[in-house]
Amino acid sequence: MSWRRRLEAGRVALSQEEREAEAVALARAVGELDADTVCCYVPFGAEPGSRKMLDVLRERGSTVLLPVIPAERGPLDWAEYTGASSLAAGVFPQVLEPTGPRLGPEAVARADMVLVPALAVDRRGVRLGKGAGYYDRSLALASSDARFVAVVRDTEFVDRLPAEPHDVRVHSVLTPGRGVIELPVAGQGEEV
Repeated sequence: MSWRRRLEAGRVALSQEEREAEAVALARAVGELDADTVCCYVPFGAEPGSRKMLDVLRERGSTVLLPVIPAERGPLDWAEYTGASSLAAGVFPQVLEPTGPRLGPEAVARADMVLVPALAVDRRGVRLGKGAGYYDRSLALASSDARFVAVVRDTEFVDRLPAEPHDVRVHSVLTPGRGVIELPVAGQGEEV
């Protein structure tokens, strides 16, 4: 079984109570992050987290930018999150996106921090996404000072994942049980 299928099956197997407890823990942990502008995302399906993470960041005074998935594969567009009422279904109906003005793919360069969805992350900062490449294309446009933080469950932080030269490494992992874990990021594109 592939990494992606195994991890997605593990997510689906979690009870609603486990997901809710993790969402509360992640919202609490995200409150400890400090950034003026944060690119984030709205968790959906069995992804860890909740919209409460977005609200906590806004309450702390951060500007929160959320992705708008383009119709054709490429970098993500971005728009500001101003509350739950500003969200609507996007290109993929299960994914909520902000309805405000589009800021363009280059808006990710404004972010001090990017919270990135992932199926798993390893101790080298290798991130396994869902395979469409939207985030790898988008993170390449971020500021060189931006901090990339992948949000995963504790069991999804693993020793080693397969990596490809185009993979963009993350600097930290945010898990419900351990909070923020800093990673020694290897050189981008380095052979692993």
